[in-house]
Amino acid sequence: MPSIFSYQSAEVDWCESNFVRSAVIAEYYNTDGTSLFPFLLLTPLNSLVLEGWSRMELCHLKVPLLLAGLFSMYFHMTLSYVGQLLDELSILWTLAVAYSFWYPQAYFPKCIKTRRHFFWLTGITTVISTLMSFVKPTLNAYALNCIAFHLLYMTRRELKKCNDKRVHRMAAVMVMWWVLAITSWISDRWLCWLWQAINFPYFHSFWHVLIAMSLLYCCPLVIYFDVSYEMPSFKPKLEYWPSDSWPVVVPYVTLEEPHKQC
Repeated sequence: MPSIFSYQSAEVDWCESNFVRSAVIAEYYNTDGTSLFPFLLLTPLNSLVLEGWSRMELCHLKVPLLLAGLFSMYFHMTLSYVGQLLDELSILWTLAVAYSFWYPQAYFPKCIKTRRHFFWLTGITTVISTLMSFVKPTLNAYALNCIAFHLLYMTRRELKKCNDKRVHRMAAVMVMWWVLAITSWISDRWLCWLWQAINFPYFHSFWHVLIAMSLLYCCPLVIYFDVSYEMPSFKPKLEYWPSDSWPVVVPYVTLEEPHKQC
């Protein structure tokens, strides 16, 4: 019986042919920096947003996001069982951190009264989900992708309350990148026979880039709504670095401090 650390011991194998370009890297394009650079580079860029305690919350999220990128690199390099679980669980834990800090208190279940109680609920749910991940690892990726539908639903509810055209535009761009990303993921998973027939089995590497681009817009959007709930005296505003006119930009949030009354 092969070790859980052994190459190709995972239950999942993506469409890209194994060990074609390297004797030590199973899926070269899914592993290399071109497909994973967004998690390792764009994540720190998102730390341009906000100050004070919100910056502290971003630090809590930045670490799991970076780990998700590194574990994904390890998984695609080895296709090991341990790599597969680390890749999937790091995404689960990242989502748990994001929900813990940024899920609007207005949408808490009625039995949950405080953020601390919600931390406990999220923690218990995460532990149970982590244990269930070992039951049928091939289903983990599908379950994690389904969480996106809840996030899209929450975004839609928040947009109904917001009249800022910049916010609606950023949400539209985020959804556009997500649609392209999930299309690439599904294409690689279900149409592998077609891409291998035309010698272009690289759609999972596209998924890495496209989902990271979606996250690049998602994080400031979530923070914008979070400030609206938690710091209502401040006026959040979405901005783009280095400029609105650039074709490739990094979105971030600025705060307009309330004027003090004499």
